[in-house]
Amino acid sequence: MEKNTILLDINSSKQTDFISSLDMDAPVIVQSALNSLYMGNHGEFWSYLILGIPIANILGALGILIFFLLLRKIFTKFIIDILLFIALKTESVLDEQIIMGLKEPIRFAFIILGLHLFFMLMFVDNRFIHIMLETLIVYTIIWAIISLIDTLKDYIFNYQDLDKKHSKELASFVIKVFKTIIILIGASLILQNWGINVTGITTSLGLGGLAFALAAKDSASNLVASIALLLDNSIKNGEWVKVAGVEGVVESVDMRTTKIRSFQKSLFTIPNSLVANNPIENFSRRGVRRVKINIGLTYDTLSKDIEQIVYDIRYMLQHHPKISQKETLLVNFNDFGDSSLDIFIYTFTNTANWEEYLEIREDIHLKMKRIIEDNNSSFAFPSQSIYIENSPNELNPKIV
Repeated sequence: MEKNTILLDINSSKQTDFISSLDMDAPVIVQSALNSLYMGNHGEFWSYLILGIPIANILGALGILIFFLLLRKIFTKFIIDILLFIALKTESVLDEQIIMGLKEPIRFAFIILGLHLFFMLMFVDNRFIHIMLETLIVYTIIWAIISLIDTLKDYIFNYQDLDKKHSKELASFVIKVFKTIIILIGASLILQNWGINVTGITTSLGLGGLAFALAAKDSASNLVASIALLLDNSIKNGEWVKVAGVEGVVESVDMRTTKIRSFQKSLFTIPNSLVANNPIENFSRRGVRRVKINIGLTYDTLSKDIEQIVYDIRYMLQHHPKISQKETLLVNFNDFGDSSLDIFIYTFTNTANWEEYLEIREDIHLKMKRIIEDNNSSFAFPSQSIYIENSPNELNPKIV
C-alpha cells in the first residue's frame, strides 16, 4: 500500500445537523499526527488494516474515547468543585442547586462527545451512528431540563407569593404536567430523527380520541375534580377530615384519588370526583373545639349555692388559659330535670388538637367538681321515689 494513499482526511465524513455542531479541531489534529505515522519508518505497521481501518486510527480513536472518559471524571472532580466554591460566596442557594442539578447530564454529555470523536477517527460514517448520537444528545437535553425542574421544585414551593394562592399539591401537579410535555417533545424529536412520521401518529390518535374520551370519562372527571380540589385548597396532606362518610387523616391528594387513613388505620381510596361533589368537614382548620356539658345537681341544693356554683364555674372558665375568650361562653342554671337541677355549660378550647383538648376538658371537669363540693352540693344521678297509699279496705295503714 502506497504511503500517499494512506493520508486520510477526517473532514470528509458527513455529519447530521446535531452532530455538526460538535465539530472540534481535536480529530483533525489527531489525524494529522496519525498521518505522520503512516509516512514514518513503521508506516506499514501503522497502516495495517483491521476491518478496513488502520491500526493507528483504531488506537487513536480508543485513546480519544478514554481521554474523554477521564476528562469527564476530572471535570466532575475539579470544575464542579470550583463552580460550587464560587457559588457558595453568593447569598442565594439557587446557583448551587442548578450546578448540582446539571452535574450528571454534563458528565453524560462528555461521553457523547467522546463517542462522536471516536466514530470520526474510526471512519464509521453511516446513518445509524449519526441518528444514535443525535438521540443521545436529545436525551441529554431532556434529562438536563427535567433535572433543572427537580432542582427548582423546592424553590417554587417556598416562593411566598405562590404559596398564598396555590397549595404545594397544585405546584407538584403543574411540575408533573411540565415534565410530561417536555418528555413528549423529546420523544417526538427522537421519533422524527429515526424517520417515524409523528404527524401520522398524532392523526391516528386524534381519530381514536373520541372513543378514548368516552372510555376514560371517569378518569377525566377525577382529573378535573383533582384540579378543582387543589385550586380550592379544600384539603391538604396530614389534615383530619370527614368526606363521603369517611373520617380520618389525609395521606395524599393524587390526580385521580384521595387517600384517607381512618383512625382504625384502614386506608380509604376515594375517587376525587366523589370528594369534590360531597361536603368536606375539615376538623384541622377549625382552630378551636367545643366543650358542651350538662351538670345535674341534687334537688337538696339550696338556691344560693346554685347561684354561687354558676358564678364560680363561669369565673373559672373566663380565666382559664386554655379556654378561648373570643368564642361563645355560657354557664347557666338551665332546667329542672326529672332527678336533678341542671346547669348548662357551653364554651370552646383554644386548640383543635385532640390530645390537648382532652387534657383541657379533664382539667375543667376536676375544677368544676371541686367547685360543687366546696358549695355543699353533689352530682345527682337518676333516681325514683315510690309512694304506696293504703286502700280503704285496710284497717291498719302501713307506710313503706
